Amino acid sequence: MYRTRAVVTVMAASLAVSLAACSSPDAITTGSRPSTPASTWTPSSQTDPAKLAVALDSLPNWTPPSNDGDGVSSRAILDNGGRVTWTVLNGENTVLPEYTGDGPVAFGDGSVYTEVPGVLTFRGNNFRNAPAYGTADITQKKLQVVWTQATGDVYAENSHWAGAGWTGQPLLVNWPKATKQAMGLTTEQVNDPNFVEVIYPVVDGKVYRLDLATGAQTKKPIDVGFAFKGTGSIDPRGYPLLYSGMGLNQNGDKTGAWRYRIFDLIQNKEVSGWNGTDAGAPRDWGAFDSSALVNAATDTLIEPAENGLVYKVKLNAKFDATAKTVSVNPEFHKLNYNTPDSTRHGIESSAAAWRNLMYAGDNDGNIVCWDATTLQVVWVRPTGDDTDATIVLEDGADGPFIYTGNEMDKRGEAGATSGPITIQKLNALTGEQVWSYSIDAVYNKAVNGGLMATPLLGTGDVSDLVFFNIAKTGSDATGTLVALDKKTGTVVWQRSLSAFSWSSPLLLTGTDGHTYGVIGDSRGLLHLFNPNTGEDYSTLQLSQNIEASPSAYGNMLVVGTYAKLLYGIKVS
Repeated sequence: MYRTRAVVTVMAASLAVSLAACSSPDAITTGSRPSTPASTWTPSSQTDPAKLAVALDSLPNWTPPSNDGDGVSSRAILDNGGRVTWTVLNGENTVLPEYTGDGPVAFGDGSVYTEVPGVLTFRGNNFRNAPAYGTADITQKKLQVVWTQATGDVYAENSHWAGAGWTGQPLLVNWPKATKQAMGLTTEQVNDPNFVEVIYPVVDGKVYRLDLATGAQTKKPIDVGFAFKGTGSIDPRGYPLLYSGMGLNQNGDKTGAWRYRIFDLIQNKEVSGWNGTDAGAPRDWGAFDSSALVNAATDTLIEPAENGLVYKVKLNAKFDATAKTVSVNPEFHKLNYNTPDSTRHGIESSAAAWRNLMYAGDNDGNIVCWDATTLQVVWVRPTGDDTDATIVLEDGADGPFIYTGNEMDKRGEAGATSGPITIQKLNALTGEQVWSYSIDAVYNKAVNGGLMATPLLGTGDVSDLVFFNIAKTGSDATGTLVALDKKTGTVVWQRSLSAFSWSSPLLLTGTDGHTYGVIGDSRGLLHLFNPNTGEDYSTLQLSQNIEASPSAYGNMLVVGTYAKLLYGIKVS
């Protein structure tokens, strides 16, 4: 749900100083570790939607939906007693009672979301489990600022919005050579196979394009004048297309139309998109915080919106590298669903996808699973409160599972000053709960407590763990970082954070075979930590709140802060 987010200001410390290892550690408690790191699971390399798609009537406990007339379908909500209803609309908002899609839309394993090296959408792929690309040569276990890029701010909705905010993750792209040539990058950049471009839509309404190694601008920023708060997406086919929606439609005394934007990165300008003020939407708030997924095999983009619709867009994208042209001609279908708890509507989280099944949490506290082909709602599970953190998906020999958690929001508006937030592991096919974990969080109308950061799946030597960064536990200022056993939900270690955080943590894979955790907090402190124990190896004081989520390519991190600065940081 839209909320005012106050800027957290902190006295800036020297940017080049990496603090001593484990300096001023927060309290860490240790529990049992019942499972060992998982054996290697070999993901499928399949990308053909016709072979990937799962028939809905083959799902466990499947029941067909009811036909309620006038194009309305419904089914029972899990463990609730109520029913979810939905309609499918076309681009003119005509209800389509018999919509079956134009062929299967299904995603492969997250590892084959894109063949382009990098982090091309929020958390890297359709499983939302890859915020870092490649390996990092880490010996000193230190963080060092390599470059900075100044950004701006906006004043909107009676608040000040600066730098980069939630979720605000940068995109890191090692473009194909032909795409670099088409975009008119320098000869050196075109011929350098290690050149990585940072594509970063941020709060000042600009899209920054930078060289990851140096921070130098590769192109002039694209300026649309209105804030981006979520994370953009690059077309996974290597097409020079950026997809990103508005987060605010006000900038000082200027107000504009809500818009989801598609950018041609050859011409370096917006070339298409659609209006977020949609007559078919259940809510009059047209923001787009979700980071789109693009199904390359079917040329289809999926984008949940805060207006309460889920957009399925046939892009009709064409890229001619020789002619140096790229184009889109969007065609729309839309899912509009409603539950007895739907008083707010809207999705701020980014959708995850397992084959043709897609998942997101909404502002009313529902976890919703729908079919990407037909836009039929497959199951709905209530969580008890607003769910903004993006779901993370895991696939393995035991089948697909999702990890999610909610926040203190709706219950706070109803009068509670604090209460338990619930972390859950769910069966992705049925919505059934595998385990849950609860911790109390404080209600704050401007800056919610609970799970705002996206869960982090362990890999390598911590592949038995899943990590949750929970805001405002114990007090309005503090937080908790907890590592749970993925199979049982048992607490393996739990660390109290002296400064809460909304920023999503990530793991770096070291060339030494170990993993290294990174997390930023609301005091601007960036932590490099041991994910086996929760202890810091070192920290780096940046200026002001790190609310945006970082991403990484090799040894380089990119992170934005409220100080109106983007940072390129080397992990050594």
